Amino acid sequence: MKLGERLKTLRKEKNLTQEQLAKIIHVGKVSVCCYEKEVRTPSIDTLIDLANIFNVSLDYLVGRTDKR
Repeated sequence: MKLGERLKTLRKEKNLTQEQLAKIIHVGKVSVCCYEKEVRTPSIDTLIDLANIFNVSLDYLVGRTDKR
């Protein structure tokens, strides 16, 4: 599973809309949509924020491992 798929799955597990997640990580809704579609790659700071929000490792978030 790639970053976009993982991000979408984690977001839905937390019952967050793209807009709600965008507000939490201080980006636009379009950015979250682009991350999920893998059109745009989040910065390392945003990746760290996402990993912290979803309580997963960066390796899990980017698809390097299946262990959260």
